[in-house]
Amino acid sequence: MATITPLLFPLLFLTLSGGMLTLAKGQASGQGAWCVAKPSATDEELEQNINFACAFVNCNVIQPGGACYDPQTLSSHASVAMNLYYQKQGRNYWNCDFRKSALISVIDPSYDNCKYEYA
Repeated sequence: MATITPLLFPLLFLTLSGGMLTLAKGQASGQGAWCVAKPSATDEELEQNINFACAFVNCNVIQPGGACYDPQTLSSHASVAMNLYYQKQGRNYWNCDFRKSALISVIDPSYDNCKYEYA
């Protein structure tokens, strides 16, 4: 019989326990991840993040008429731009740092017609 190492036992438990089955499967199969602005980010940080991200990605979706233009808030626009950058750069955790003003969400932040890109 195979020996279960102590580090693998929690994952095995999560996989076998009914309520946590989807979490364990999601993590193993590359569950979605999106980069969004921290609620504590300042307006200045959000503006800098939009300017930085949009220098590398097409941010038309947060322009007037774009699918993610509404709501017209810095937090919403920055989250969309930061996520576009994060996805384009390969979804590495360091591509969602933005000087500590961002976080990675495993909950899809898409709403209405605004679909957050997921690579």
